[in-house]
Amino acid sequence: MLLLSDLKEKLAERQRIVITTHFKPDGDAMGSSLGLYHWLKGNGHEVDIIVPSDYPSFLFWMPGQDQVIVYPADKQRADQLIERADIIFCLDFNNLSRIHEMEPAIRNAEAVKVMIDHHLSPEGFDDFRHWDNHAAATAQLVYDFIVNQFDDRAKVTPEIATSLYTGIMTDTGSFRFQSTTAEVHLIVADLISLGAENWKIHEHIFNSSTENRLKFLGFCLLNRLEVIPEYNTALFAVSSEDLKTFNVTTGDTEGLVNYALSVSGIRLAALIIDRTERVKLSLRSIGEIPCNEICATYFGGGGHKNAAGGQSTAPIAEVVDSFKSILPKYKNLLI
Repeated sequence: MLLLSDLKEKLAERQRIVITTHFKPDGDAMGSSLGLYHWLKGNGHEVDIIVPSDYPSFLFWMPGQDQVIVYPADKQRADQLIERADIIFCLDFNNLSRIHEMEPAIRNAEAVKVMIDHHLSPEGFDDFRHWDNHAAATAQLVYDFIVNQFDDRAKVTPEIATSLYTGIMTDTGSFRFQSTTAEVHLIVADLISLGAENWKIHEHIFNSSTENRLKFLGFCLLNRLEVIPEYNTALFAVSSEDLKTFNVTTGDTEGLVNYALSVSGIRLAALIIDRTERVKLSLRSIGEIPCNEICATYFGGGGHKNAAGGQSTAPIAEVVDSFKSILPKYKNLLI
């Protein structure tokens, strides 16, 4: 593993850098990537962001997002940039399987690989690691990387502050999750002082829904919400037909699982979606209920204790039944 001094020495000279993040990037993935992008560009490096898939339209306003390369749409160019890179920053993921089709190109690249992440159990593909699974967001770690590790707060522009604020805000559920510590509030206060217009960011993220998305949300609340009171659990099971009916696009299901968790008395919530090629699960919980353990043990996934994801190739009805069959195993925590 490289030392911080080694990385500082390398970044003291102009480098060809690629930044990437996980499949279906969310606000933290894009916020941390764009924040780091602007800082590296400001320090004279040649920088490209390559993402393994499309991302939600409610992030299209972010500063610099028009420079993002979507791997499946421009694979040849992306592969060339990855092959010639001196450094590859891997943000908001710690297992190369999370970048899907990009995995071979990144794994085989000769570049120094720097991982900045807050998820459990890093795979170990990286040469330098800035990792803390107690951090609220990867954007928080990028802030720490720039301000504390590199002592470069003076170079934090409004574009960087806006990007990092967005990442922290979205990954903490607007600062309401248990991960929102006093340190997190101090960091976002500093980002506001550095130019992040918090009210504008909230407007962009939360007041940009399409008519179809709102109708889809209403449909799910009325027709797809199931409450299991004996286990203080609620779930949404969304079929592929539902997705087609409402022309659901990337990002339209974002936050839906939290509505199930918001039901009074509910301690575990699941969003189970039939994506045709596989069924995806998103779990959210309160307290000591281990979403990451459930997803890792039964659905080939993982994540944080109170927020995790998994998948299955079984039909959605079987996945729902499997999820329900697990609940008795966690009865003591659920009730």
